[in-house]
Amino acid sequence: MHLLLMTVGLLLMVEVGIAKHQVRTRRQLNNPLHQGGIRDPYGSYCERRGGCCPGRDDQCTVPYLDTICYCDLFCNRTVSDCCPDFWGHCLGIPPPTIFKSCERNGHRFHPGATHRENCNLCTCSRTGQWDCEQHVCLVEPDMIHAINRGNYGWHAGNYSQFWGMTLDEGIRYRLGTQLPSRSILSMNELKMNMDSSERLPPYFRAEEKWPGKIHEPLDQGNCAASWAFSTAAVASDRIAIQSMGHMTPQLSPQNIISCDTRNQGGCTWGRVDGAWWFLRRKGVVTQECYPFSAPQPGETPHCMMHSRPVGRGKRQATARCPSAESYQNEIYQSTPPYRLSSNEKEIMKEIMDNGPVQAIMEVHEDFFVYRSGIYRHTPVSSRKAPQYRKHGTHSVRITGWGEERDYNGQTRKYWIAANSWGRNWGEDGYFKIARGENECQIETFIIGVWGRVTMEDMHHHHRKHHHRHE
Repeated sequence: MHLLLMTVGLLLMVEVGIAKHQVRTRRQLNNPLHQGGIRDPYGSYCERRGGCCPGRDDQCTVPYLDTICYCDLFCNRTVSDCCPDFWGHCLGIPPPTIFKSCERNGHRFHPGATHRENCNLCTCSRTGQWDCEQHVCLVEPDMIHAINRGNYGWHAGNYSQFWGMTLDEGIRYRLGTQLPSRSILSMNELKMNMDSSERLPPYFRAEEKWPGKIHEPLDQGNCAASWAFSTAAVASDRIAIQSMGHMTPQLSPQNIISCDTRNQGGCTWGRVDGAWWFLRRKGVVTQECYPFSAPQPGETPHCMMHSRPVGRGKRQATARCPSAESYQNEIYQSTPPYRLSSNEKEIMKEIMDNGPVQAIMEVHEDFFVYRSGIYRHTPVSSRKAPQYRKHGTHSVRITGWGEERDYNGQTRKYWIAANSWGRNWGEDGYFKIARGENECQIETFIIGVWGRVTMEDMHHHHRKHHHRHE
């Protein structure tokens, strides 16, 4: 019996020893919290806990960041796992090493704290300095000041939707038209027989000639699909003009982005010739039927609209509208597009006779901050490092032209063009750009198109419209 008690007693002692040893091991294996300095020197931990514990007490803990810290006297060893306020609160002495804090807007921040400065993340270092990333931002305040101080004929401004983006992201997410292939660039230009005596007016706006038939600029968001937005916009205007207002669809860029997937990259890039091929062969529905779904950068939602041929080249939808608001899933088509010459007079005559045209242009870093005036690419970044000078290909819709006198009395000619960056960019979504000088390559590749509109379509639309309003 005596032997049995001794055995049990020994076993208990061993177990307690093991348990004690396990706790110690857990604590000793824990990452030392303050080997590299206290991460939150201003936090009150032991104080909030209600005090400190004498000697060693493995239960004397407080949650700290992603782990726990201790308020017992055992924590104060060379490699410390004490709470940040242990020294001050429990021992009444300053902590062993507190790194310098960083200052910002009158506030102190401990090492490791971060804040964003436009498109760069800044981290508070142990030396008390902010270390910031060195990206070039899409909106650079000094570029805006340089443009507005210089005499460039246009004004720059800050845009909240671009603030915090890098220049690389702007080029990657806000443009999205691929330069046409060599074979498309060598497409024959349509030759016009212009009478040399024909006078074109100094000012023209498609909205004034065709009121209610020219569609307002949309916003492509961070979807790099100007290839689809400019195509849908030009086709919408042309169909409305051609049908004399019997049909005024705002065609759906999303339909083209999601369904025209043959060699196209959706929200990552695309070709206008592919978009026109799709509009002619498959056709698209309206924006109301298939609304734009501003996807996350780089993602393209799958196609939700299909059509089938119904004879004479026409097509009919075989799916309901993705939007529950609309039942009008009518398919609109175009004829093959045609290319105009780069002669400004011919482009002007085409716009005045037939409606807006599509243009491809190079967008440089300063175009993003355009606010008003006649845009020309400025040399304000020419002395900066190459990463400050970037450009990409974009497509837009030219809707008119004009001219104005500058302070020297010189006439400055311009195009009026609609962008796809929303109504609060530029002049209500539009911009003016120098005309007749191929500024940013805008006159190099100009496309016109006809809608596929028959008298029967117009009659049918007129009838439907009439019934709806009875």
